[in-house]
Amino acid sequence: MSKSSANTKKWLSFAMLMMGAGTIYKLYFMSDAFYVQMQEIWGLTNTQIGIIYSVTGWISTFGFLAAVYITDRFSKKKLIPFAMILNGITGMVLTTKPAFPLMLALFCVFAVCADMLFWPTMLKTIRLLGTDQEQGRMFGFLETGRGLIDTIVNFAALGIFALLGSGLAGFTGSLMFFSILTIVIGIAAFFLLEDDAIANVGSASEKNKEAFKGMIAVFKNPDIWLVSLNVFSVYSVYCGIKYFAPYLRDVYGIPVVLASTYAIINSYVLKMVGGPIGGMISDKVTHSASKFIRFMFILVAAALVGFIALSHTGVGIYGVMAVALLTSSFIFCQRAVFFAPMDEIKVPRSNTGAAMALGSFIGYLPGAFMGIIYGAQLDAHPGAAGYRIVFTIMAVLACTGFCVSSVLVHVIRKKKAANTAA
Repeated sequence: MSKSSANTKKWLSFAMLMMGAGTIYKLYFMSDAFYVQMQEIWGLTNTQIGIIYSVTGWISTFGFLAAVYITDRFSKKKLIPFAMILNGITGMVLTTKPAFPLMLALFCVFAVCADMLFWPTMLKTIRLLGTDQEQGRMFGFLETGRGLIDTIVNFAALGIFALLGSGLAGFTGSLMFFSILTIVIGIAAFFLLEDDAIANVGSASEKNKEAFKGMIAVFKNPDIWLVSLNVFSVYSVYCGIKYFAPYLRDVYGIPVVLASTYAIINSYVLKMVGGPIGGMISDKVTHSASKFIRFMFILVAAALVGFIALSHTGVGIYGVMAVALLTSSFIFCQRAVFFAPMDEIKVPRSNTGAAMALGSFIGYLPGAFMGIIYGAQLDAHPGAAGYRIVFTIMAVLACTGFCVSSVLVHVIRKKKAANTAA
């Protein structure tokens, strides 16, 4: 294959992965756009919806752990298409509006497909697609593309819902749209992705042995744990940015429409903007994702301190919103590249899947408990006082993240010096 053909296939594969990452979660997290419909059309209570996402949350958490073995045992050419096609078929079954126990089981399948099979394997594939000099850009553009696809697909589904009458037919049509789109992308993935080397050599027992050895090597590698803790630090702070919108509403009394507009900008627009900016600066300016993340922790902490200080002054609401958006943009820039340091610590490419899975397991753990910590503070300290405590915790976590990133940068610098001396 010529260089230009290989490059074309590389970016087609990247585009497919980006679309897959932006669609496979739409059925799993349909409550983001269709919470009211789940209640009014399916007749689910708040408690039932809470049970669904509590149970699937635990499955996702341990699914990441299982993926430490699975992602390097089976080829991405099989895992990604299988996950997406099974996800789509499950969505089609869900449109029949089954009884709650079966519905819960189907959502558990979504969790397995998205978090155990697809996500770590997709991160592995992105790393293998890019060169050492492209890691920041690849992960940055992935985050941007996800934000764009998220927006387009959700609005398209809402359009179908309205077109078909905003009732059961419309809801069913929207879910069928998600399902069919996911299956189509899964089929495309089968033809675009290359087989992993382990999929072509040795017997099944030898493959199992190699995958197990890779898993053990990853668990024993302190550098991978350090990168994972770095992701953990970024994600801990990220879990708090969703409280900016209710803070503006509860403390400053902004209209609900304005609060919703702010939330959309905070969730989608900044993801699209922060991705390429973070990736380009990481690759072209700092030449190191770990150094970039460390520097951004300083800006995040400073922005949060400034935001807390503003709450004691008479500054206008738009000034407060501007600082909140600036803070979120810094965090999105970090999040765009927080897996890129896996390349800097020189994880063997054969162990990339296991490393990404372990990084996902540890890195996304804050999603299981930070909401409880932040929410408890808001309940215990109503009004502005509670929000100030939340933002203070975020600032402290950013300072902690700076320390973790500093250790990571030091470790990477020592590795480079040792390789140069050799």
